[in-house]
Amino acid sequence: MLFSLLLNLVDTFSFLNVFKYLTVRTGLSMFTSMFVVFIVGNPLINYFSTKQIHNPIRDDGPSEHIVKKIGTPTMGGLMILLGVFSGVLLWGDLSNPYNWFLIYIAGSFGLLGAYDDYKKIKKNNSSGLSSKFKIVIQIILALIGILIIYFFSESNEINNLYFPFLKNLVINLGWFFIPFYLFVLVGSSNAVNLTDGLDGLATVPVILVAACFAFISYVSGNIVFSEYLQIPYIEGVGEASIFCGSIIGACLGFLWFNAPPAKIFMGDTGSLSLGGSLGAVGIITKHEIVLAITGGLFVLEAISVIAQVVSFKLTGKRIFKMAPIHHHFEKKGWPESTVVIRFWIISIILAMIGLATLKLR
Repeated sequence: MLFSLLLNLVDTFSFLNVFKYLTVRTGLSMFTSMFVVFIVGNPLINYFSTKQIHNPIRDDGPSEHIVKKIGTPTMGGLMILLGVFSGVLLWGDLSNPYNWFLIYIAGSFGLLGAYDDYKKIKKNNSSGLSSKFKIVIQIILALIGILIIYFFSESNEINNLYFPFLKNLVINLGWFFIPFYLFVLVGSSNAVNLTDGLDGLATVPVILVAACFAFISYVSGNIVFSEYLQIPYIEGVGEASIFCGSIIGACLGFLWFNAPPAKIFMGDTGSLSLGGSLGAVGIITKHEIVLAITGGLFVLEAISVIAQVVSFKLTGKRIFKMAPIHHHFEKKGWPESTVVIRFWIISIILAMIGLATLKLR
């Protein structure tokens, strides 16, 4: 909105040309979203506390969670989404279809997460919506998003799958791109959701992945940089860097309130929307496999749950003391802060490996 207004005034005030630069608008979107979260943070936390909007704690979880975390407000993802949308709507090019695709994925998955949080609060237990129902709705929402990007994007790369480290290996997925994209969107959404179990655990890795893809979006949308790095050039996808900047700013603002001991949890409202958004950015930049590398912590958390369930059903034995895997280490005696910081370190390493794929081809 503000970007469009400033663009119309460029002929009158030439100094406004600075707002045409993606780097400038990305920075502004980051600070805007962070500022919005700072502003709404305390009032929202106080309101949720007054209304007793608390996330029930798992009975089978670490015992100290029941003592320390009970009564902490949830649905903090609302403040994240407010920040993200503020940054994108103010500084993004709203004529760009990629922006609307990302806004749709974040908003629709966020609404599903909010409904899940509402069910948990209403029933006063941690189950919420059934996993099957939630996945079916995610698939439907993701399919609508894929149709949006298919019909409104002018990219010729939509069917292609690129492999990092290998500059000449490209697979044309044909119509198989639809189930593949569904897997990326639904998988990334649920992977971030599973990771969100300790104070700040999911927030920092989301920031790191968003930062990586802010850069990837920028170079993928620049014909000179994309040719130099030998990655696919996708016209207009650079606008996704503004969306990523908004995620970074909103999550930094949220981390202020979510740092141990957390004043509020993001809930499924935040984790489903952030996970889906990262998957969406990975899709439009054609760096889906790089997303799996930079977001390797989320992949690890999801795999730990799948392995636990499969092992128990087949053998009656559990691989981990508790899944997701961050609870396994808590059960082994690691303090929560130790688990969180060590997982952050893993995320930093994976983010650097993911960025290295841009050059090592």
